[in-house]
Amino acid sequence: MNRSRVTIRAIVLAAFAMAPLQAYSQAKYPAQPIRVVVPFSPGGVVDTIARLWVQQVESSLGRVIVDNRGGAGGTIGAGEVARAKPDGYTILLGNTSTQILNPALMKPAPYDPAKEFVTIDIIAISATSITVHPSVPARNLKQLIQYAKANPGKLSYGSAGAGTLTHVAGEMLKQRAGGLSIVHVPYKGAGPGIADLISGYVPMMTPNVTSRLLNLHRDGRVRILAVNAPQPLKGAPDLPLSKDALPGMIAQLFTGLFAPAGTPQAVIDSLSQVTRKAQSNKKFQEALISSGFEPVLESSAAAAQRYVNEEQERFMPLLKSLDLSGK
Repeated sequence: MNRSRVTIRAIVLAAFAMAPLQAYSQAKYPAQPIRVVVPFSPGGVVDTIARLWVQQVESSLGRVIVDNRGGAGGTIGAGEVARAKPDGYTILLGNTSTQILNPALMKPAPYDPAKEFVTIDIIAISATSITVHPSVPARNLKQLIQYAKANPGKLSYGSAGAGTLTHVAGEMLKQRAGGLSIVHVPYKGAGPGIADLISGYVPMMTPNVTSRLLNLHRDGRVRILAVNAPQPLKGAPDLPLSKDALPGMIAQLFTGLFAPAGTPQAVIDSLSQVTRKAQSNKKFQEALISSGFEPVLESSAAAAQRYVNEEQERFMPLLKSLDLSGK
């Protein structure tokens, strides 16, 4: 066998060897059900968005399973996804807590979001608020600050738990208003805190704006003084913005899709495109808005990653300056 035949034979064998790999890489995605891990209990803010998203994308992606893996403030479910095979079949519906707050506040950090995750897309944003019981003698945020300064230690505020965004929002308010003396009361979730706010057991809270909170406000059972958002909410444009009284008072919870680092870019782009298509659906937008969320209508995987990075840079100085572990 001469040298040219040997070379030809080697090329043919190499082509056959590469065929399965090429077929695999060109296989249509998805070829099996996708598991979306929600790192919180059913019925919460993130779970609601997950199920609304699934309703919109199953026609394009096939079967999508919502898997609630609550515990440890979202770190159990998020950590599971961080360790999952990066093939696009296990993804996370994470938020500001799982991607920024928990890794920054927990020692040791449960995972490194910058190294172990890649952002697919941001679906919705939920603003926190400054809400009081009607017995509190304040009709707006400036009056509340004045009252707190005149009565140090008299006010307390409830949060959904130590280290949550609602806790960070409360401490941000105290800091930006010049060091208010307001006692933090952590709850095991927003539900119990809101129940105590309605009863007047706790006079103030910093909850996320939801359809339930808006209804309570409209019924006069609680009073939303301001929302911690950069612009008026689509679902409640009449509510004042905290930043008008306290510049920089913005504390929003982003909720989006994240995949384990190493997931093929083609898969990331495919999931992002399907999500963008869902976001263009008016009924999906209305469902998010009626639930108190702000849909993110124009984005991409790259833009979503930039947004997460910017939010991390914005929050880190505050997190470093505050001792949130014991408050």
